[in-house]
Amino acid sequence: MKVRTATIAGIILGGTVGLAVGVGVFTFGYAKGHSYLTDDPKACVNCHIMQEQYDGWIKSSHRHVASCNDCHTPSGTVPKYLNKAENGFWHSFYFTTGTFPEPIRITPRNERVTEAACRKCHGQIVEAIEGHRAGSETSCIRCHRSVGHMH
Repeated sequence: MKVRTATIAGIILGGTVGLAVGVGVFTFGYAKGHSYLTDDPKACVNCHIMQEQYDGWIKSSHRHVASCNDCHTPSGTVPKYLNKAENGFWHSFYFTTGTFPEPIRITPRNERVTEAACRKCHGQIVEAIEGHRAGSETSCIRCHRSVGHMH
């Protein structure tokens, strides 16, 4: 009886793991998951909810100097792909469950990533602006919200 219970438990566990892996592989293929490993901005419009942001970026001044990843992922290979994995999971989850807000909004964590990207490229300008105000940081995004996506 003990062997039979272990066999049944193994079958259930194997079936559950197999189902999870199968759904994951199907979803990764269906959602063109491989494209998210690149820096191609077209990957962002695999999901139709991002079309407006992509169209705005195409019309923006940053199109010629920055891709989506330049502004929306942190510097460094490991932080970049960890960020992409986390965002990819949550984007997939919210899109699949239909629980994303419309219009879509940037999360506080991703806003900090984007703010850091602004400061990385425009550090001299930011330093000149903030140099006279010790202890306080200006939000680039608050005043320049439409720079990347033409809101």
